[in-house]
Parts: sequence; structure tokens; C-alpha cells
Amino acid sequence: MFATLGENFFNAAVAARYLPDIMRGVVVTLQLGLLIVVTGILLGLALALVRAFQIRALSLLIVAFADVLRALPPLVVLILFYFALPFLGLEMSGFVAAWLALALALAAFAEEIFWAGILSVHKGQWEAARSTGLGYAQTLAYVVLPQALRLTIPPLTNRTIAITKMTAIASVVTVEEILANASTAQAYSANTTPLTMAAAAYLVIFLPLVVLSRWIEKRYAWKV
Repeated sequence: MFATLGENFFNAAVAARYLPDIMRGVVVTLQLGLLIVVTGILLGLALALVRAFQIRALSLLIVAFADVLRALPPLVVLILFYFALPFLGLEMSGFVAAWLALALALAAFAEEIFWAGILSVHKGQWEAARSTGLGYAQTLAYVVLPQALRLTIPPLTNRTIAITKMTAIASVVTVEEILANASTAQAYSANTTPLTMAAAAYLVIFLPLVVLSRWIEKRYAWKV
């Protein structure tokens, strides 16, 4: 039984043959994940700051954007981008479609997290800052935002990791990330060892991030 398990899931010859493919997938996954994190967080922060100015029309649009993107599964958004937009004359590669779908999903959650952080700052902080002569934008930038960001770090870190792990759905649109390359290797080799290698690769990438998020939660938690 153990010999069969080893032959099918831990075959050294198969692992050696397809290791370069898995490593190429790792590079693509890292590139895609980094783009998603940077774009999603910056866009979410920008939307929350715009919403803080309480311009009704813009606020309604931002709320609608956040609600829709949080309600839709990222896979559905990815399929719409990749398969539906070409009918409107907007074609994009699978990599770009995956980047935009997941970055927008992260931005929607990030906007709500940043907005909750801004709202959590006591009204007295605003009033005290304004009484010293600071304008609204200056108060937001120098007084409110630094406090809000500290509150948002733990939930934002967890949400970022959760969405970044979903880079695996890019395999649906032929992006050669870890899972796509592992699935192709598994089909060619008629052996599941490449999938074991893919699982190991995801652990190497994301387990340190999970440990880091735990440390961040403790480091930036408010002391009572």
C-alpha cells in the first residue's frame, strides 16, 4: 500500500522531470500575486479616501463597486473578463484577466476595511485636529489615517492572503501558474506527483505569509 502511495504521489523520477515546469509556475504565481496585492491595496485605499470626503454620488458608486465585487466570486469575474469582454472589443490575456479580477476583489474588501478603520477614529480626534487649523484633507492624512491604518493591518493582511491564494483560478484561463503546470504534468505523466509538488510549492509560498500575519496581528493589536 505504501509502495503504491509513494509511486503515485512521491515519484522521484516524475518529480525530477517536471520540477522545471513547477518552478516556472512558481515564478508566474509570485508575479501575479505581487501585482494583485499592490494594485488591490492601493486601489482600495484610494477609494476609501475618496469616500471619506463624503461626496454623495461618488460614495454611492464606491459602495456599489465594493458590494458587487464582494458578492461575486472572483472566478465569475475572471470568466466575464476573459470570455465576455472580447465580444465588446476588449480582449486581454489570461494573466491580465486574472490580475484584474483578483485585484478588484481585493480592492473591494480593502476599501471596506480602510473605511471601517477611518470610521473607528473617534470624532474628537477630527475636532481636535481641525481646531488647530488643519484642513479636512490634512486632518485625514496626518491625524486620522495613521490611526486607521494600524487598525486595518490585521484584517487586511488576512484578506490579502486569502485572495492571493486564489491565483490558482488563473489556470482556468490558461495562465501557466503552479496549478496549471502541475495539472498538465499530471496528465502527461499519468502520475499525481506533480500535484503533490504543487501543494508543496503553495505551502512554501503561503505558509510564511500565514505565520507573518499571525505576528502582525499580535504586533499591531490595540493593547487594552
